[in-house]
Amino acid sequence: MTDASPALLLLLSLGLCCPGAQGQRITVTAKFYNSKSTHPQSGKSLELECTNSQDSGVSWIRQDKAGTLHFIVYISALSKPTFAGNQMTSSRYGVSKSGRSYRLTVTSFKAQDEGIYFCTVNYNQVLYFSSGLPAFFPVTTTAAPVTSVSPTTQGSRVTKRDVCLQSHEAETSKEKKLNFFCEIFIWIPLAAACLLLFIALVITIVLCQTTAKRATECPAPEAGAGQAVMQGLWEGRSPVAEFHV
Repeated sequence: MTDASPALLLLLSLGLCCPGAQGQRITVTAKFYNSKSTHPQSGKSLELECTNSQDSGVSWIRQDKAGTLHFIVYISALSKPTFAGNQMTSSRYGVSKSGRSYRLTVTSFKAQDEGIYFCTVNYNQVLYFSSGLPAFFPVTTTAAPVTSVSPTTQGSRVTKRDVCLQSHEAETSKEKKLNFFCEIFIWIPLAAACLLLFIALVITIVLCQTTAKRATECPAPEAGAGQAVMQGLWEGRSPVAEFHV
């Protein structure tokens, strides 16, 4: 079923050769049988449904990614299927009919089954197409892994260990800064107190030296005169008179 089948060419030729045929216009609609499953899954079945306003035969066609049309099956009004190559059965597809509803089932969806599915009706020598049903595997986008590069000359990758080391170094530097400020706040008052004590000590030494120097410069009283005065006081004499005598 890789090439366009003769049955498909016959249907197209009928529609193109007799476009002016008069008749009642009909509607052909196609949809996914399960409205919740609009994307096929690999290895799972996919059911498509075609509704024909006239109870006439329906053909299913697939258009691949290259734009080539592939005939799948023709289902008559009596529910008789004819697959590509005039085969009555197919291992890849299943068909059923209920009233004016013609159902196509892709039994095990594979990559080669991807494409746009149409159902067509040849009524009064006029070929009617339904809207296309795109049946493709959902596109999965994989996000590119994000790698962090350390700002080194070799451009080596940053590992968890490097991150831990960097964070540890950052914490260590913060602790050093805090310790430095704490030491400043402790040592400045101590230094000021020591300076005040040193100044007080210097002042005390200077005052003591000045006092001692003054004490050495004062003349001591004469020993004889002092003894005479003391003796006169003891004997009841006037020390002034004794002094003048």
